[in-house]
Amino acid sequence: MSRLGMFLSWGVSVLCLLLLSWEVRPSAAHIPPHNETARVARYVAHKCDWGALATISSHEPVRGQPFANVFSVSDGPRGQSSGVLYFYLTTMEISVQDLQLNANASLTMSLAQTPYCRHEHYDPQSPLCAHIILSGSVVKVADTETDTAKLALFTRHPEMSSWPRDHNWFFAKFNITNIWVLDYFGGIKAVTPEEYYQAKP
Repeated sequence: MSRLGMFLSWGVSVLCLLLLSWEVRPSAAHIPPHNETARVARYVAHKCDWGALATISSHEPVRGQPFANVFSVSDGPRGQSSGVLYFYLTTMEISVQDLQLNANASLTMSLAQTPYCRHEHYDPQSPLCAHIILSGSVVKVADTETDTAKLALFTRHPEMSSWPRDHNWFFAKFNITNIWVLDYFGGIKAVTPEEYYQAKP
């Protein structure tokens, strides 16, 4: 092969790699503008597969103190955001035991959990790496909502369907009372639950 042919072949290969990386690279254009705070909150809630849930501990030696733990969550199958954050829980879990005594909790989720912040070179603590903090309570879903919760969780977390049956798993959801969003410089912003549920991510 001539040098020109080798150069052209190399150039095409590099171009293909660049195009491929561009296609899979998370685009900032997909994130709602930072002045549309409720949409940002819904976007983060839908993009994240897990969150850090803080309860008031009922266990020694930290009884009465904040206790954070990781839980898988889902507000619906990919591309079908409902805004309602569902959990698959068992009373064998230490934080769920806390919730049985005090259902109040706080849940935080961050785009640092997705490839976005890494690709944009944003530190997880940077305001540009959007995160949300939700306050409210965790409650068991009604029987009429079980199928919705199951679809939301098992499509995003398929391993759940094979978890041990003798653990008495149940579906729960986060009843949101307050929402805070940090997605830009200038401090944290508040969103009402009504604004959150009405927004389209």
